[in-house]
Amino acid sequence: MSRKAILLAGGKGTRLRPYTHVLPKPLMPLGEEAPMPIIEVVLRQLARHGFDDVTIITGYLTELIETFCGDGRKFGTRIRYRREVAPLGTAGGLTLIKRPTQPALVINGDILTTLNYGAMYEFHTSRGAAATIASYPREVKIDFGVLEFGDDPHVLTGYREKPEYSFQVSMGVYLLDPIAWDYLTPGEALPMPDLLEAMRGSGHPVHCYKQKCYWLDIGRHDDYATANEIFDARRAAFLGGADRPTLTMGRDQ
Repeated sequence: MSRKAILLAGGKGTRLRPYTHVLPKPLMPLGEEAPMPIIEVVLRQLARHGFDDVTIITGYLTELIETFCGDGRKFGTRIRYRREVAPLGTAGGLTLIKRPTQPALVINGDILTTLNYGAMYEFHTSRGAAATIASYPREVKIDFGVLEFGDDPHVLTGYREKPEYSFQVSMGVYLLDPIAWDYLTPGEALPMPDLLEAMRGSGHPVHCYKQKCYWLDIGRHDDYATANEIFDARRAAFLGGADRPTLTMGRDQ
């Protein structure tokens, strides 16, 4: 059965300027040998996992994305486009798409990951979730001594030098059941966290999917440099193939 995916590709990528003055972030090339735009990597991954019905939501430099991606046949997909006239946030743009009849994968068009989208889809349907978030562990180091206080804000109760904290963060990959569209208002901007919290608050189960994989949000200059290195070194891990290696470097889970 054909699976539906929605790519969010409307952002301006301001943190990657000046590159994104010329190119939308999803068209930023990965790798020095045989460079490939980020969005092509994502589209080829989706096709490999059975998501061959793709809608791309655009907004910034739309014509460049549509010209490059075309109808999607060269990636093994069928692509349609919806254009935001004004920014609608990571969930608001979904109002441009007719309510689906099956779960839809919603993914940011600028992430580099080896996540198995097909396995995530099976997890979502088997759990009976209304929404599923792909989750990834991140360590955050505080470069200062952290002071702790109790009821009296002037009395020290603890002092930790440069502590590290561990969090589960969203990978920018979601599976949404059709019920999610009931919480959207056409033309109204809405961040994805607000949509998921509204669904959860109404009693719809929101689950998290955790898988050992590589993930990087290509949003900053240093992340983009890392993505280029990793893509060159582990191209088969991202694009598939019998010789696909297991990633053991960078930000593997």
